[in-house]
Amino acid sequence: MTYLGTEHPLRDTLDKEIRARPYIALDVPERISHIAMMTGENGALDEIRHLKRLCEEFDVPSPADDTNHFIADMGPFRLRWERHTEFSTYTFFRNEQCEEPFVHPVIEFVPKKWLNSMPGMVMNAVHLELESNEAPERSPNEISRYFEGHTYVGCEVAGGSALLWADMRVHQDRFMRVLMRNVDMSERQAGRTVQRVLEIETYRILALLGFPLAREASPRIKYVDEALADIAKKMSDKNEVQTDGDLLDELSTLAAEIESISATNSYRFGATRAYYAIVQQRLQELREGRLQGLPTLSETIERRMAPAMKTCDHTSKRQHNLSQRVSRVASLLRARVEVELEKQNQEVLKTMNKRAELQLRLQETVEGLSVVAISYYLIGLLGYGVKGAKALGVPIDPAVITGIGVPVVGLLLWTALRKTKKLLMKG
Repeated sequence: MTYLGTEHPLRDTLDKEIRARPYIALDVPERISHIAMMTGENGALDEIRHLKRLCEEFDVPSPADDTNHFIADMGPFRLRWERHTEFSTYTFFRNEQCEEPFVHPVIEFVPKKWLNSMPGMVMNAVHLELESNEAPERSPNEISRYFEGHTYVGCEVAGGSALLWADMRVHQDRFMRVLMRNVDMSERQAGRTVQRVLEIETYRILALLGFPLAREASPRIKYVDEALADIAKKMSDKNEVQTDGDLLDELSTLAAEIESISATNSYRFGATRAYYAIVQQRLQELREGRLQGLPTLSETIERRMAPAMKTCDHTSKRQHNLSQRVSRVASLLRARVEVELEKQNQEVLKTMNKRAELQLRLQETVEGLSVVAISYYLIGLLGYGVKGAKALGVPIDPAVITGIGVPVVGLLLWTALRKTKKLLMKG
Protein backbone atom coordinates (compact mmCIF):
# COMPACT_ATOMS: atom_id res chain seq x y z
CA MET A 1 0.00 0.00 0.00
CA THR A 2 1.24 3.49 -0.83
CA TYR A 3 0.39 6.67 1.05
CA LEU A 4 1.94 9.03 -1.49
CA GLY A 5 0.26 11.28 -4.00
CA THR A 6 1.14 11.66 -7.68
CA GLU A 7 4.80 10.88 -8.31
CA HIS A 8 7.10 12.60 -10.77
CA PRO A 9 7.40 10.46 -13.93
CA LEU A 10 11.22 10.51 -13.72
CA ARG A 11 11.48 9.41 -10.08
CA ASP A 12 12.31 5.76 -10.81
CA THR A 13 14.66 6.69 -13.65
CA LEU A 14 16.63 9.07 -11.44
CA ASP A 15 16.72 6.53 -8.62
CA LYS A 16 18.17 3.91 -10.95
CA GLU A 17 20.73 6.37 -12.29
CA ILE A 18 22.14 6.96 -8.81
CA ARG A 19 22.68 3.21 -8.39
CA ALA A 20 23.52 2.53 -12.04
CA ARG A 21 27.29 1.97 -11.79
CA PRO A 22 28.15 0.11 -8.58
CA TYR A 23 31.70 -1.02 -7.90
CA ILE A 24 32.52 -4.73 -7.75
CA ALA A 25 33.84 -6.15 -4.49
CA LEU A 26 37.23 -7.74 -5.22
CA ASP A 27 38.63 -10.81 -3.50
CA VAL A 28 42.36 -10.07 -3.70
CA PRO A 29 44.42 -11.08 -5.68
CA GLU A 30 42.79 -9.80 -8.87
CA ARG A 31 44.00 -9.40 -12.42
CA ILE A 32 42.13 -6.79 -14.43
CA SER A 33 42.03 -5.56 -18.03
CA HIS A 34 40.14 -2.35 -18.76
CA ILE A 35 39.24 -0.92 -22.19
CA ALA A 36 37.57 2.44 -22.93
CA MET A 37 35.89 2.69 -26.36
CA MET A 38 34.84 5.96 -27.99
CA THR A 39 31.48 5.13 -29.56
CA GLY A 40 29.70 8.48 -29.82
CA GLU A 41 26.26 9.29 -28.49
CA ASN A 42 24.37 6.86 -30.76
CA GLY A 43 26.35 3.66 -30.36
CA ALA A 44 24.41 2.00 -27.53
CA LEU A 45 22.45 -0.50 -29.65
CA ASP A 46 25.57 -1.76 -31.43
CA GLU A 47 27.26 -2.32 -28.07
CA ILE A 48 24.27 -4.17 -26.64
CA ARG A 49 24.19 -6.47 -29.68
CA HIS A 50 27.92 -7.07 -29.30
CA LEU A 51 27.53 -7.91 -25.61
CA LYS A 52 24.73 -10.33 -26.42
CA ARG A 53 27.03 -12.25 -28.78
CA LEU A 54 29.56 -12.66 -25.96
CA CYS A 55 26.84 -13.78 -23.56
CA GLU A 56 25.58 -16.36 -26.06
CA GLU A 57 29.10 -17.73 -26.45
CA PHE A 58 29.46 -18.27 -22.68
CA ASP A 59 25.78 -19.19 -22.15
CA VAL A 60 24.93 -16.40 -19.69
CA PRO A 61 21.85 -14.11 -19.58
CA SER A 62 22.06 -11.17 -21.99
CA PRO A 63 21.66 -7.48 -21.03
CA ALA A 64 18.41 -5.59 -21.61
CA ASP A 65 18.24 -3.37 -24.68
CA ASP A 66 17.82 -0.17 -22.66
CA THR A 67 20.50 -0.77 -20.04
CA ASN A 68 23.66 1.30 -19.61
CA HIS A 69 25.36 -1.01 -17.11
CA PHE A 70 25.96 -4.76 -17.20
CA ILE A 71 27.82 -7.24 -14.98
CA ALA A 72 28.22 -10.94 -15.78
CA ASP A 73 30.36 -13.91 -14.75
CA MET A 74 31.52 -15.58 -17.95
CA GLY A 75 33.43 -18.35 -16.14
CA PRO A 76 37.05 -17.67 -17.16
CA PHE A 77 36.52 -14.00 -16.33
CA ARG A 78 33.97 -11.51 -15.01
CA LEU A 79 32.81 -8.56 -17.12
CA ARG A 80 31.55 -5.13 -16.19
CA TRP A 81 30.31 -2.91 -19.02
CA GLU A 82 29.33 0.74 -18.55
CA ARG A 83 27.76 3.05 -21.10
CA HIS A 84 28.53 6.77 -20.80
CA THR A 85 27.53 9.74 -22.96
CA GLU A 86 30.14 9.34 -25.71
CA PHE A 87 32.16 6.32 -24.62
CA SER A 88 31.85 2.92 -22.97
CA THR A 89 34.14 0.88 -20.76
CA TYR A 90 34.71 -2.87 -20.66
CA THR A 91 36.44 -4.20 -17.54
CA PHE A 92 37.50 -7.85 -17.32
CA PHE A 93 38.32 -9.43 -13.91
CA ARG A 94 39.98 -12.71 -12.96
CA ASN A 95 40.62 -13.79 -9.38
CA GLU A 96 44.11 -15.27 -9.37
CA GLN A 97 47.69 -14.47 -8.41
CA CYS A 98 50.28 -14.11 -11.16
CA GLU A 99 53.95 -14.52 -10.32
CA GLU A 100 54.98 -12.37 -13.29
CA PRO A 101 52.58 -9.41 -13.68
CA PHE A 102 51.37 -8.35 -17.14
CA VAL A 103 52.75 -11.45 -18.91
CA HIS A 104 49.39 -13.23 -19.30
CA PRO A 105 46.67 -10.60 -18.84
CA VAL A 106 42.97 -11.37 -18.40
CA ILE A 107 42.33 -10.24 -21.96
CA GLU A 108 43.82 -13.54 -23.15
CA PHE A 109 40.69 -15.32 -21.90
CA VAL A 110 38.36 -13.12 -23.97
CA PRO A 111 37.59 -14.37 -27.52
CA LYS A 112 39.93 -12.58 -29.95
CA LYS A 113 37.30 -12.28 -32.67
CA TRP A 114 34.91 -10.61 -30.25
CA LEU A 115 37.59 -8.20 -29.06
CA ASN A 116 38.60 -7.23 -32.59
CA SER A 117 35.01 -6.39 -33.53
CA MET A 118 34.18 -4.19 -30.51
CA PRO A 119 32.17 -1.12 -31.64
CA GLY A 120 33.99 2.19 -31.59
CA MET A 121 37.62 3.20 -31.29
CA VAL A 122 39.95 2.42 -28.41
CA MET A 123 40.63 5.52 -26.30
CA ASN A 124 42.48 3.83 -23.48
CA ALA A 125 43.40 0.34 -22.31
CA VAL A 126 44.90 -0.68 -18.97
CA HIS A 127 46.20 -3.88 -17.38
CA LEU A 128 45.97 -3.71 -13.58
CA GLU A 129 47.50 -6.32 -11.28
CA LEU A 130 46.24 -6.26 -7.67
CA GLU A 131 48.47 -8.47 -5.53
CA SER A 132 47.64 -9.73 -2.05
CA ASN A 133 49.61 -8.82 1.04
CA GLU A 134 50.77 -12.43 1.21
CA ALA A 135 52.69 -12.19 -2.07
CA PRO A 136 56.43 -11.52 -1.89
CA GLU A 137 57.22 -7.83 -1.80
CA ARG A 138 58.56 -6.45 -5.08
CA SER A 139 61.94 -4.75 -5.11
CA PRO A 140 62.41 -1.44 -6.99
CA ASN A 141 64.37 -3.31 -9.68
CA GLU A 142 61.52 -5.78 -10.17
CA ILE A 143 58.96 -2.99 -10.39
CA SER A 144 61.14 -1.13 -12.89
CA ARG A 145 61.36 -4.30 -14.99
CA TYR A 146 57.56 -4.65 -15.05
CA PHE A 147 57.43 -1.16 -16.55
CA GLU A 148 60.21 -1.98 -19.03
CA GLY A 149 62.67 0.38 -17.39
CA HIS A 150 60.51 3.49 -17.80
CA THR A 151 60.14 6.11 -15.11
CA TYR A 152 57.18 5.28 -12.89
CA VAL A 153 55.15 6.85 -10.09
CA GLY A 154 54.39 5.25 -6.76
CA CYS A 155 52.25 6.10 -3.76
CA GLU A 156 50.10 4.80 -0.97
CA VAL A 157 46.37 4.84 -1.72
CA ALA A 158 43.20 4.37 0.34
CA GLY A 159 44.87 5.98 3.32
CA GLY A 160 47.79 3.54 3.26
CA SER A 161 45.64 0.42 2.78
CA ALA A 162 47.27 -0.28 -0.59
CA LEU A 163 50.32 0.61 -2.66
CA LEU A 164 50.27 1.68 -6.31
CA TRP A 165 52.87 1.92 -9.08
CA ALA A 166 52.26 3.06 -12.69
CA ASP A 167 54.28 4.46 -15.56
CA MET A 168 51.34 6.09 -17.40
CA ARG A 169 52.69 4.89 -20.73
CA VAL A 170 51.29 2.80 -23.61
CA HIS A 171 53.36 -0.39 -23.98
CA GLN A 172 53.93 -2.54 -27.05
CA ASP A 173 50.70 -4.47 -26.44
CA ARG A 174 48.91 -1.07 -26.57
CA PHE A 175 47.92 -1.31 -22.88
CA MET A 176 49.04 0.84 -19.96
CA ARG A 177 50.15 -0.88 -16.77
CA VAL A 178 49.22 -0.38 -13.12
CA LEU A 179 50.61 -2.54 -10.31
CA MET A 180 48.89 -2.49 -6.90
CA ARG A 181 49.60 -4.31 -3.65
CA ASN A 182 46.96 -4.79 -0.99
CA VAL A 183 47.97 -3.93 2.55
CA ASP A 184 44.76 -4.26 4.51
CA MET A 185 41.87 -3.33 2.19
CA SER A 186 38.52 -5.07 2.53
CA GLU A 187 36.88 -6.53 -0.59
CA ARG A 188 34.58 -3.52 -0.95
CA GLN A 189 37.38 -1.05 -0.37
CA ALA A 190 39.49 -2.85 -2.96
CA GLY A 191 36.64 -2.61 -5.47
CA ARG A 192 36.18 1.12 -4.86
CA THR A 193 39.90 1.85 -5.04
CA VAL A 194 40.44 -0.10 -8.27
CA GLN A 195 37.43 1.58 -9.87
CA ARG A 196 38.80 5.02 -8.98
CA VAL A 197 42.21 4.17 -10.43
CA LEU A 198 40.67 2.92 -13.68
CA GLU A 199 38.43 5.99 -13.92
CA ILE A 200 41.45 8.25 -13.45
CA GLU A 201 43.26 6.48 -16.31
CA THR A 202 40.18 6.72 -18.54
CA TYR A 203 39.10 10.29 -17.83
CA ARG A 204 42.59 11.78 -18.00
CA ILE A 205 42.89 10.56 -21.61
CA LEU A 206 39.40 11.77 -22.49
CA ALA A 207 40.12 15.16 -20.91
CA LEU A 208 43.09 15.60 -23.23
CA LEU A 209 40.91 15.29 -26.34
CA GLY A 210 40.36 19.03 -26.23
CA PHE A 211 44.07 19.88 -26.33
CA PRO A 212 44.69 19.19 -30.07
CA LEU A 213 41.59 21.24 -30.91
CA ALA A 214 42.88 24.11 -28.77
CA ARG A 215 46.22 24.13 -30.59
CA GLU A 216 44.48 23.95 -33.96
CA ALA A 217 42.05 26.75 -33.09
CA SER A 218 44.66 29.18 -31.71
CA PRO A 219 45.97 30.42 -35.12
CA ARG A 220 42.40 30.87 -36.40
CA ILE A 221 41.42 32.80 -33.27
CA LYS A 222 44.53 34.97 -33.61
CA TYR A 223 43.63 35.73 -37.24
CA VAL A 224 40.08 36.77 -36.31
CA ASP A 225 41.40 38.85 -33.40
CA GLU A 226 43.83 40.77 -35.61
CA ALA A 227 41.26 41.23 -38.39
CA LEU A 228 38.73 42.54 -35.86
CA ALA A 229 41.28 45.02 -34.50
CA ASP A 230 41.95 46.19 -38.07
CA ILE A 231 38.23 46.77 -38.69
CA ALA A 232 37.91 48.71 -35.42
CA LYS A 233 40.87 50.87 -36.47
CA LYS A 234 39.29 51.58 -39.87
CA MET A 235 36.03 52.54 -38.17
CA SER A 236 37.81 55.22 -36.14
CA ASP A 237 39.82 56.53 -39.11
CA LYS A 238 37.97 59.43 -40.75
CA ASN A 239 40.20 59.22 -43.82
CA GLU A 240 39.34 55.56 -44.43
CA VAL A 241 38.15 55.03 -47.99
CA GLN A 242 36.20 51.83 -47.26
CA THR A 243 32.52 52.37 -46.58
CA ASP A 244 30.74 51.09 -43.49
CA GLY A 245 28.91 48.64 -45.72
CA ASP A 246 32.20 47.13 -46.85
CA LEU A 247 33.41 46.92 -43.26
CA LEU A 248 30.15 45.26 -42.25
CA ASP A 249 30.66 42.63 -44.94
CA GLU A 250 34.16 41.92 -43.61
CA LEU A 251 32.81 41.75 -40.07
CA SER A 252 30.11 39.28 -41.11
CA THR A 253 32.82 37.03 -42.52
CA LEU A 254 34.73 37.20 -39.22
CA ALA A 255 31.56 36.45 -37.26
CA ALA A 256 30.96 33.36 -39.40
CA GLU A 257 34.56 32.24 -38.80
CA ILE A 258 34.38 32.57 -35.01
CA GLU A 259 31.01 30.80 -34.96
CA SER A 260 32.54 27.98 -36.97
CA ILE A 261 35.36 27.69 -34.44
CA SER A 262 32.92 27.72 -31.53
CA ALA A 263 30.65 25.13 -33.12
CA THR A 264 33.62 22.81 -33.58
CA ASN A 265 35.17 23.26 -30.14
CA SER A 266 32.54 24.28 -27.60
CA TYR A 267 31.25 20.76 -26.88
CA ARG A 268 34.75 19.29 -26.62
CA PHE A 269 36.03 22.05 -24.34
CA GLY A 270 33.00 21.58 -22.09
CA ALA A 271 33.63 17.84 -21.98
CA THR A 272 37.32 18.47 -21.23
CA ARG A 273 36.42 20.58 -18.20
CA ALA A 274 33.98 17.94 -16.96
CA TYR A 275 36.42 15.05 -17.43
CA TYR A 276 39.26 16.93 -15.76
CA ALA A 277 37.03 17.73 -12.78
CA ILE A 278 36.28 14.00 -12.42
CA VAL A 279 40.02 13.19 -12.55
CA GLN A 280 40.73 15.70 -9.78
CA GLN A 281 37.85 14.38 -7.68
CA ARG A 282 38.97 10.75 -8.04
CA LEU A 283 42.55 11.70 -7.13
CA GLN A 284 41.30 13.28 -3.92
CA GLU A 285 39.24 10.18 -3.15
CA LEU A 286 42.35 7.98 -3.49
CA ARG A 287 43.79 9.56 -0.30
CA GLU A 288 47.37 9.23 -1.45
CA GLY A 289 50.46 8.96 0.69
CA ARG A 290 54.04 9.40 -0.44
CA LEU A 291 56.47 6.54 -1.08
CA GLN A 292 60.08 7.52 -0.52
CA GLY A 293 61.86 8.58 -3.68
CA LEU A 294 58.80 8.40 -5.98
CA PRO A 295 56.41 11.07 -7.26
CA THR A 296 52.75 10.47 -6.44
CA LEU A 297 50.09 9.78 -9.04
CA SER A 298 48.25 13.05 -8.39
CA GLU A 299 51.26 15.35 -8.63
CA THR A 300 52.42 13.62 -11.82
CA ILE A 301 49.00 13.91 -13.45
CA GLU A 302 48.67 17.53 -12.38
CA ARG A 303 52.13 18.38 -13.68
CA ARG A 304 51.45 16.75 -17.05
CA MET A 305 47.83 17.73 -17.52
CA ALA A 306 47.59 21.19 -15.98
CA PRO A 307 49.30 23.03 -18.90
CA ALA A 308 47.08 21.28 -21.46
CA MET A 309 43.94 21.97 -19.42
CA LYS A 310 44.89 25.62 -18.99
CA THR A 311 45.47 25.87 -22.74
CA CYS A 312 42.00 24.46 -23.41
CA ASP A 313 40.42 26.76 -20.84
CA HIS A 314 42.29 29.81 -22.18
CA THR A 315 41.33 28.99 -25.77
CA SER A 316 37.70 28.51 -24.77
CA LYS A 317 37.66 31.90 -23.03
CA ARG A 318 39.44 33.55 -25.98
CA GLN A 319 36.88 32.34 -28.50
CA HIS A 320 34.01 33.30 -26.16
CA ASN A 321 35.40 36.80 -25.55
CA LEU A 322 36.19 37.21 -29.25
CA SER A 323 32.64 36.25 -30.16
CA GLN A 324 31.33 38.93 -27.79
CA ARG A 325 33.74 41.51 -29.22
CA VAL A 326 32.62 40.71 -32.76
CA SER A 327 29.01 41.16 -31.66
CA ARG A 328 29.75 44.54 -30.04
CA VAL A 329 31.67 45.87 -33.04
CA ALA A 330 28.96 44.58 -35.37
CA SER A 331 26.28 46.35 -33.32
CA LEU A 332 28.25 49.60 -33.43
CA LEU A 333 28.84 49.30 -37.15
CA ARG A 334 25.20 48.50 -37.83
CA ALA A 335 24.22 51.58 -35.84
CA ARG A 336 26.54 53.68 -37.99
CA VAL A 337 25.11 52.18 -41.15
CA GLU A 338 21.56 52.81 -39.92
CA VAL A 339 22.39 56.44 -39.07
CA GLU A 340 23.91 56.92 -42.51
CA LEU A 341 20.86 55.35 -44.13
CA GLU A 342 18.65 57.66 -42.08
CA LYS A 343 20.59 60.66 -43.37
CA GLN A 344 20.23 59.41 -46.93
CA ASN A 345 16.50 58.90 -46.38
CA GLN A 346 16.18 62.46 -45.07
CA GLU A 347 17.93 63.78 -48.17
CA VAL A 348 15.64 61.73 -50.38
CA LEU A 349 12.60 63.09 -48.53
CA LYS A 350 13.84 66.66 -48.94
CA THR A 351 14.31 66.10 -52.66
CA MET A 352 10.87 64.57 -52.93
CA ASN A 353 9.34 67.55 -51.07
CA LYS A 354 11.01 69.97 -53.47
CA ARG A 355 9.71 68.00 -56.42
CA ALA A 356 6.24 67.96 -54.91
CA GLU A 357 6.31 71.75 -54.42
CA LEU A 358 7.45 72.23 -58.02
CA GLN A 359 4.72 69.93 -59.27
CA LEU A 360 2.17 71.85 -57.19
CA ARG A 361 3.28 75.14 -58.70
CA LEU A 362 3.15 73.69 -62.19
CA GLN A 363 -0.28 72.30 -61.42
CA GLU A 364 -1.53 75.69 -60.23
CA THR A 365 -0.09 77.30 -63.36
CA VAL A 366 -1.79 74.69 -65.50
CA GLU A 367 -5.05 75.28 -63.60
CA GLY A 368 -4.88 78.99 -64.48
CA LEU A 369 -4.24 78.22 -68.12
CA SER A 370 -7.03 75.67 -68.05
CA VAL A 371 -9.48 78.29 -66.76
CA VAL A 372 -8.48 80.64 -69.58
CA ALA A 373 -8.68 77.95 -72.25
CA ILE A 374 -12.04 76.57 -71.10
CA SER A 375 -13.43 80.07 -70.62
CA TYR A 376 -12.36 80.92 -74.17
CA TYR A 377 -14.27 77.98 -75.57
CA LEU A 378 -17.34 78.65 -73.40
CA ILE A 379 -17.42 82.33 -74.37
CA GLY A 380 -17.16 81.24 -78.00
CA LEU A 381 -20.16 78.98 -77.54
CA LEU A 382 -22.01 81.77 -75.75
CA GLY A 383 -21.25 84.13 -78.63
CA TYR A 384 -22.67 81.67 -81.13
CA GLY A 385 -25.81 81.36 -79.03
CA VAL A 386 -26.30 85.12 -78.66
CA LYS A 387 -25.79 85.71 -82.39
CA GLY A 388 -28.32 83.00 -83.16
CA ALA A 389 -30.83 84.60 -80.80
CA LYS A 390 -30.37 88.03 -82.47
CA ALA A 391 -30.89 86.45 -85.88
CA LEU A 392 -34.21 85.11 -84.61
CA GLY A 393 -35.26 88.65 -83.73
CA VAL A 394 -34.33 88.83 -80.07
CA PRO A 395 -33.38 92.46 -79.28
CA ILE A 396 -29.90 91.92 -77.83
CA ASP A 397 -26.41 93.14 -78.60
CA PRO A 398 -24.10 90.10 -79.03
CA ALA A 399 -20.97 92.14 -78.27
CA VAL A 400 -22.35 93.42 -74.96
CA ILE A 401 -23.61 89.99 -73.86
CA THR A 402 -20.30 88.35 -74.78
CA GLY A 403 -18.31 91.04 -72.93
CA ILE A 404 -20.40 90.66 -69.78
CA GLY A 405 -20.11 86.81 -69.96
CA VAL A 406 -16.30 86.74 -69.98
CA PRO A 407 -15.76 87.58 -66.23
CA VAL A 408 -18.88 85.69 -65.17
CA VAL A 409 -17.85 82.47 -66.97
CA GLY A 410 -14.23 82.79 -65.78
CA LEU A 411 -15.31 83.28 -62.14
CA LEU A 412 -17.78 80.40 -62.19
CA LEU A 413 -15.26 78.09 -63.83
CA TRP A 414 -12.47 79.03 -61.38
CA THR A 415 -14.83 78.48 -58.40
CA ALA A 416 -15.89 75.07 -59.70
CA LEU A 417 -12.28 73.93 -60.15
CA ARG A 418 -11.35 75.06 -56.59
CA LYS A 419 -14.25 73.12 -55.04
CA THR A 420 -13.39 70.03 -57.06
CA LYS A 421 -9.76 70.26 -55.90
CA LYS A 422 -10.80 70.54 -52.24
CA LEU A 423 -13.06 67.51 -52.54
CA LEU A 424 -10.22 65.48 -54.06
CA MET A 425 -7.81 66.58 -51.30
CA LYS A 426 -10.29 65.52 -48.59
CA GLY A 427 -10.73 62.15 -50.27
